[in-house]
Amino acid sequence: MQEQAKRTALEKAKNIIIKVGSAVLTDENGLALSVLENLVDQIAKLHKMGKRVCLVSSGAVAAGKKALGPSHKIEGLAGKQGAAAIGQGRLMREYEELFLKHGMLCAQILLTRDDLKSRERFLNAKNTFQQLLQWNVVPIVNENDTVVIHELKFGDNDALASLLCNIIEADLSINLTSTKGVLAKNPLKYPDEEIAIMDIVDNIQDLNLDELCGGKTSVGTGGMYSKLLSARRSAQLGVPTFILPGKIPDIILKAFAGEKIGTWICPTSEPVSRRKYWLAYRSDAQGTVSIDDGAYIALSEKGKSLLPGGIVQVEGNFSAGALIAVLYQDKKIAVGLSNYSAAELRKIKGLSRIEVAAVLGNAHYPEVIHRDNLLLHAAV
Repeated sequence: MQEQAKRTALEKAKNIIIKVGSAVLTDENGLALSVLENLVDQIAKLHKMGKRVCLVSSGAVAAGKKALGPSHKIEGLAGKQGAAAIGQGRLMREYEELFLKHGMLCAQILLTRDDLKSRERFLNAKNTFQQLLQWNVVPIVNENDTVVIHELKFGDNDALASLLCNIIEADLSINLTSTKGVLAKNPLKYPDEEIAIMDIVDNIQDLNLDELCGGKTSVGTGGMYSKLLSARRSAQLGVPTFILPGKIPDIILKAFAGEKIGTWICPTSEPVSRRKYWLAYRSDAQGTVSIDDGAYIALSEKGKSLLPGGIVQVEGNFSAGALIAVLYQDKKIAVGLSNYSAAELRKIKGLSRIEVAAVLGNAHYPEVIHRDNLLLHAAV
């Protein structure tokens, strides 16, 4: 049944995110130009099939390191940002020349998390992407490594790709990796076993990512944990993810032709709204609240809002309107926008509505987090 759903999704997919990381795009000599060329050839063929592609591409730092040569040490944030500044233009030049061979244009878009934080800027970015896709131009997106600071980082291009699924209203996310797909066991814990690739993941929420995944790759910042976290987010939006071995020539076309390769991650049957998705993932949580059994049942089983009476602990210093995480038994079960500051919540946690009014006066919110501003099972 899932195999048929997969074939239908591939056939109907119109807007596609393709994310390719440094481990795929680079080799010991810097940019792996043969991989780059084959990737562009595949995207051109997808366009002829009526697909529109947004490419999230790493490789700028690696290209910059190659240009600088071994005599230059790339150390610290300034070193990485300097290498990215040198390499980004070189990377785009390669893409431009390769796409021109197919009579196609590409466009460079560099983003930080701050660009998607405000609703106005998010919608402006969405309009720009939609215009480029309507023109059949391939947007090539990367985090703006040359200026980004820690607080504005997406974390990695896997996270960026999951947010772009919302912006371009993607039907499919393809993540090209250096492995054959998602292994059924953590290879670091079972080094002597031949571990099978999972063909299809029905419910990614059920996967224990900490148990399943190993460390990060040596040249990238992601690793399989990051890719599965991104896939978990995309699934919540109703977007399937195809994790494929990116160094194999024509791997995307082979997948569309029905070959049994890589790992297909199914979307949830009940997608969240695009607004909730944006609220949950536009920034990191600024603090946490821990809740009791009753509040957990109200949120997870009854679709209710979070009230002050269900809160047992408040951590962090945040303002009203901040994104905060909701913990139950020390596990994050949701994120949402708080109607109260941390200082106010410490005063009213565990109190009934009448008691809250006595502490704060009548001009207060009934809910700490309204259900319209709450996302359960957030992949954070």
